[in-house]
Amino acid sequence: MSKVIFTHALADDLEAYCLRQALPKKLVLCVDKYIDTHFGAALSLELRKKNFTAHKSVIPASERSKSLAMANKLYGEWLTAGVDRSHVVVAIGGGVVGDLAGFVAASYMRGLRLIHVPTTLLAMVDSAIGGKVAVNHHAGKNLIGFFYDAELTLIDTAFLRSLPERDMHSGLAEVLKYALIGDEKFLTFLERHFEDILAQRPPLLTAIKKSVAAKLRIVRQDFRETKGLRATLNFGHTFAHALEKLAHYKYLRHGEAVLWGMLCASALSWRVGKITAEDLKRIAQMVVRFKIKERIAKAYFLECKEAEIINAMQADKKKQDGKLRFVLLEKIGQAALSDEQIEMHKVCQAIKDAKALWKHAGNA
Repeated sequence: MSKVIFTHALADDLEAYCLRQALPKKLVLCVDKYIDTHFGAALSLELRKKNFTAHKSVIPASERSKSLAMANKLYGEWLTAGVDRSHVVVAIGGGVVGDLAGFVAASYMRGLRLIHVPTTLLAMVDSAIGGKVAVNHHAGKNLIGFFYDAELTLIDTAFLRSLPERDMHSGLAEVLKYALIGDEKFLTFLERHFEDILAQRPPLLTAIKKSVAAKLRIVRQDFRETKGLRATLNFGHTFAHALEKLAHYKYLRHGEAVLWGMLCASALSWRVGKITAEDLKRIAQMVVRFKIKERIAKAYFLECKEAEIINAMQADKKKQDGKLRFVLLEKIGQAALSDEQIEMHKVCQAIKDAKALWKHAGNA
């Protein structure tokens, strides 16, 4: 299982890793285009001071980069550059870069060592932890991929200082997920410190560490998602991936879709009698504190027809025997993958409930 280190000395930690593993200082840097523009020169200088050699691949941070075409481009680029199995792939960026770099690392020459350096809140608490790497297919998100764990994840919260507010909200949605599926006391913490976290005050580091620990705890018990436990990390994601697909993987942040997806899944949990109306109200009160522009909410959630959302769910990886399965809340702080056959009219009504809760809060 990947070791996670919180750091403010990235080059030092990379050097220490290579020394521990008796590896040559040869890196393949897969870097988010934005990160390269703002931090690339300084990082390259630090690595040169420590006698690293590095091939750099700059990747646009768009879901459209998570494709077999982009992976094939990187294969060719690395072959031309002489990248071999003694190189270590270092993914520096958000979820897109981590997924793509991890996918290519897992498949290039039957596997290169992988290190994640997540630079967004969402990547720090979710996508860089747990060993899932994938690219998209036109039929759905993350349908082609591997379970391929990084050997090391280096988290430097200094990267968050340049993160846009929209992306802070997006990442915080995944933080909220950990509270809803596994820790009611963590939800109380988030309710109390929501604004402090967004302002990057000390509670932010606590929230990140709690989220990382929660994900590691689940992944260590069910790495390949064979026991149903890891599937709980997909709470809200059946709805979310459908919304992202309807937005052409372009106009929604992943966390925005997850936020609405969790509201839908919470409403469905209430509809099938698993949580109380008070539980749903509490969840909704937390969800509506997140900022999403009104025009985005209207175009990619509120005005999406329920039937279209359900149809877009059909590529979901949790399907079994052609039937959709949902992660539902048993109570706040406890979730499970349900094998119950849920009638589609209840799913449809849950989506309507979630839309009404969002609109009722004055978000549209």
